[in-house]
Amino acid sequence: MNGRKMMIAILMACTFLSFACVYVVLPEGLATPEVVEEDSASKVWNAVVTNVGTSQAGDLHVDISIRNDTGDWSAMQAVPEKPAVLKTSDGKTTNCETVFIGTGGHRLAPGFQMRGYTAKNGDQFETQLLYVECKGASAAAGSTISIEYISYNGILDDYAPDANSMEGTLELNLDEVVTDLVYPIASPVEGLIQQPDVSITALSDNVVTLLDTQRTETGLQFTWQNFNPTKFPLKTHIGIPPVIGTDGIIYGVYETLDIAPIDITPSNSNMEWTTKVAVPNDVKGLYILLSVESKKPRTYINYAVDISDK
Repeated sequence: MNGRKMMIAILMACTFLSFACVYVVLPEGLATPEVVEEDSASKVWNAVVTNVGTSQAGDLHVDISIRNDTGDWSAMQAVPEKPAVLKTSDGKTTNCETVFIGTGGHRLAPGFQMRGYTAKNGDQFETQLLYVECKGASAAAGSTISIEYISYNGILDDYAPDANSMEGTLELNLDEVVTDLVYPIASPVEGLIQQPDVSITALSDNVVTLLDTQRTETGLQFTWQNFNPTKFPLKTHIGIPPVIGTDGIIYGVYETLDIAPIDITPSNSNMEWTTKVAVPNDVKGLYILLSVESKKPRTYINYAVDISDK
């Protein structure tokens, strides 16, 4: 055995037999091993099947809940015009053209899970549950469904809304149906949840505060205050904040956050305004998914505000 082969053999033995060998310098001419960041594969969206049934048309219908395991605030949706794929245990595949998977444009807090969102259909608002339907198919034992998705993570910059995007695939085993999920928090994240009286620093050191939350006949009304400490009149945008509760539905239609009308806050003054969101009165355990304009215009940082006592 020549010197080069002996060195390789020693290094291989060290790698397999000694836990102390955590860094290996290979001889010139050998490829450097790929370094994989610990837990990097887990920073994705995940999903579970909550029901497998049949649609009114007799097609396979699969109800799904999605969970934000990216470690950051994130919006996601199934790749547009891309069917889900049903695969049976014998390898046969079927395209599933009906795919309603996503957050409805909203950024969901890390560790939260959901099963639907409010959608606007013409002049009407409706709850869009998350599901896939496969025409002419049935759920034989051992079947799986794969769904390609795209997510947008972290701080939202409305000048570059597609920044920080990531693609992935949800892999679902139709034999594994989960019926006891708890919404909206699947995995608590330390320091994520804010109390309702929190003062949030916004654009140009303005301070946004939730002054009051009231139940109404149709949902919730929030009273907000913005304090402007600067010498110039300013606006601080938060849009119309949605909420999510124990039924796993995001209530509130997503719109570009600076579209919602808001008054100017005069210099060194406070300004109050209200926003409303339609929520069934029997939905409890609510959190506001709040986006506050911060750092620079049309850039938003997200906060989960606890109003679970309302």
